[in-house]
Amino acid sequence: MLDRVTSMQVFVRVVAQGSFAAAARTLSLSQTMVTRHIVALEERLGVTLFHRSTRRLSLTEAGKGYLLGCQRVLGALDEMEHETAAGGREPLGRLRLNAPVSFAIRYLGPVLPEFSRRYPKVSVELGLDDSLVDLIAQGWDLALRIRRMEASSLKARRLTSIRFVVCAAPSYLRQYGAPKTVSELASHVCLGYTLSEAVGVGRWSFGRNGEVTVPISGPLSANNGDVLMEAALAGMGIIYQPLFIVADAVRKGDLTIFELDMPLLEGPELQAVYTPALTVPLKTRVMIDYLVECFGEKPPWEI
Repeated sequence: MLDRVTSMQVFVRVVAQGSFAAAARTLSLSQTMVTRHIVALEERLGVTLFHRSTRRLSLTEAGKGYLLGCQRVLGALDEMEHETAAGGREPLGRLRLNAPVSFAIRYLGPVLPEFSRRYPKVSVELGLDDSLVDLIAQGWDLALRIRRMEASSLKARRLTSIRFVVCAAPSYLRQYGAPKTVSELASHVCLGYTLSEAVGVGRWSFGRNGEVTVPISGPLSANNGDVLMEAALAGMGIIYQPLFIVADAVRKGDLTIFELDMPLLEGPELQAVYTPALTVPLKTRVMIDYLVECFGEKPPWEI
């Protein structure tokens, strides 16, 4: 039986080189042996990894998924060997980190240079995405999520809580007045966030557990909090957003937070989410610890 790890290495090399022959040359193997490794993988997995033709070689959908898994496993093996040889003292390698767009631009980007200074052998690939990415399928080592965690095989570490606020520009409040009760919001211009049911389009939820829902309407909704904030700054309407998005504008007096007759929705937690493993790579552990240091005790957006 061919060694499974070697077969995975051969598979990754074939993908990188674009042909069995080129991979064979770089690996100092015969093309026949390279083919045997690929066939052995396909028989073991029960799938076809490549579309083969006389002119080109391309991955099947199964092959694309398997490639991500191989890269993750082989990378973890390399890291484990390095950490063992170095006594586990030196993190290294590429860390693929995914985070929500507005949060990453405001707060994550500014703290990454210090992380790189502390851990110069770790290179960070940062992906910005407000949707719920699949860590395993897309090959992310770590993701920051601002949401309530549902039952999952993923591991998570709490960084901090996220507080919501309702606010508007002084110009809007001068023209229309500030609502004093949640029911009054129905007669105001409200700008909804399309990726959330709780503070989305058509209704907003109040109470710690969202037990009270009120209808809202307005001329703009968006899947990005910064767009909604810019509209609110222009006096377009009221927004119901995480404090970290509007904190700077509130400090400057460009947006005004106002109180209503019910508590606001209890915000979700900022979580560092990662895939389960017998040993979490050192590069991932030090990044999580660093994020706790940056955001855990007193988040920089609190006012």
